[in-house]
Amino acid sequence: MSDNPFTPRFEDLPREIPIFPLPGVAVMPGSMLPLNIFEPRYLAMVFDVLGSHRMIGMVQPVPDAEDEPTSEVFGTGSAGRITSFSETRDGRLMLVLTGVCRFDIREELSGPQPYRRVIPDWTRFESDYRSESGVIADRDNLFSALRTYCERASVEIAWKDAEALADQSLIDLLTVHLPLPVEEKQALIESVTLRERADLLQGFIDLTNARDASGRDIRH
Repeated sequence: MSDNPFTPRFEDLPREIPIFPLPGVAVMPGSMLPLNIFEPRYLAMVFDVLGSHRMIGMVQPVPDAEDEPTSEVFGTGSAGRITSFSETRDGRLMLVLTGVCRFDIREELSGPQPYRRVIPDWTRFESDYRSESGVIADRDNLFSALRTYCERASVEIAWKDAEALADQSLIDLLTVHLPLPVEEKQALIESVTLRERADLLQGFIDLTNARDASGRDIRH
């Protein structure tokens, strides 16, 4: 993760954070995630954290869980810091989260707040604060498979910009923005090392391409 004077040190990460459950959404270290906030409970969440650490945890609901405020979520999420926001005339907030560190949910808290809060355990993901390089075994093969995947899934990528990215930035960007099934995205979120994440991502893309080539529509 690139140095940023406003990003908290690992030892200063907050002891509790709000969580925002959304399927198919993650904010990996250094990546940027735009969010459109309009529900009253999440507007309250944003205004609360703006006055403190500005951190929000993105978590995925467990598939087939009931669509309720207390629906089950996966036990590992990704946290980002609000790095910009703007108000709209119709009462929404447009904000950008920049990824800081992943976390395991140690405990969910109760309280009067209309949004959910947890005690995060950051320990397993201290490596999110370290830079890694040279983890993609074959970049040419990855980009070849990625081009096929994006063409079939109608995903637009600025290819020159993507090819110029370092391995870490590329893998985390793809983890955030590719429209992967919930279970696959969760597996990437939970992969501790970048090499594990890169190998998994290559496997998911190859599998998707193979299934698509066989004539089955695997997109969701």
